[in-house]
Amino acid sequence: MVRFLDGHSSFHRSSRRRTAGDQAADRRLGVRLTLAAVAVALFTVPFVVLLILVKTSFAPLTDFDESIALQLHAHALAYPAYTSFLSVGTEVFGPWTWRVLVVLTGIWLWYRGAPRLGIWAVATITFGGLLNLAVKAAVDRARPDLPDPVASAPGASFPSGHAMGAALGVCILMLILLPSLKSWAARIVAWLVSGAIMAFVAYSRVALGVHWVSDVIAGIALGIVVVVGAAIGFEAWRRGEGRRPVEPLKEGVEPEAF
Repeated sequence: MVRFLDGHSSFHRSSRRRTAGDQAADRRLGVRLTLAAVAVALFTVPFVVLLILVKTSFAPLTDFDESIALQLHAHALAYPAYTSFLSVGTEVFGPWTWRVLVVLTGIWLWYRGAPRLGIWAVATITFGGLLNLAVKAAVDRARPDLPDPVASAPGASFPSGHAMGAALGVCILMLILLPSLKSWAARIVAWLVSGAIMAFVAYSRVALGVHWVSDVIAGIALGIVVVVGAAIGFEAWRRGEGRRPVEPLKEGVEPEAF
């Protein structure tokens, strides 16, 4: 009888410990979700603000865009070799490069036994590309019309498809491959390289005279919003499956795939 009571007490103590642990895990998860929501908001706000300013033809923004465009255009005309370098670079890191890389990564993940992660990657970049086209059609902003243009591009201008494509591709691949980067130093370097690629693509589009500054900023912001939102949705699925909660920006979207 004593042994039974001792066992009964031990059971209740362990239950209380598990309940307290679960509550602590829930609190940590709540903090992570809050931070993720803040991250989405931080990049959504500049996009929405720029969208409103562009649609209302806000004079200070228009003047700023035109001033930067003219300065960079003069530089592009003065240095043809530099302009050629930008022309090659902007296409090397163009939207189709990222689409192909993400699709190939998705196929590789499927064969590694992580089909849902592969589907997530392909679906995210596909949705992002379609969203870019939809916003372009809705805003219908004209591209820069500069004297002696050094490059041309079809379609509307806002937001930049190249800038958004780079943000989508870089962020998707980073969130997939983060678990394979074992040290913090490697992860920091990888994020810095990713940021440099996005910055280069954004700069090249403006320097070549095919986009305004506000176009490329909006493209990067919208691309990041799409990826972060998709990562939050994927994490919600993982939790529903009973998997260990993770912080995607630190651990990747599905670290158990590696």
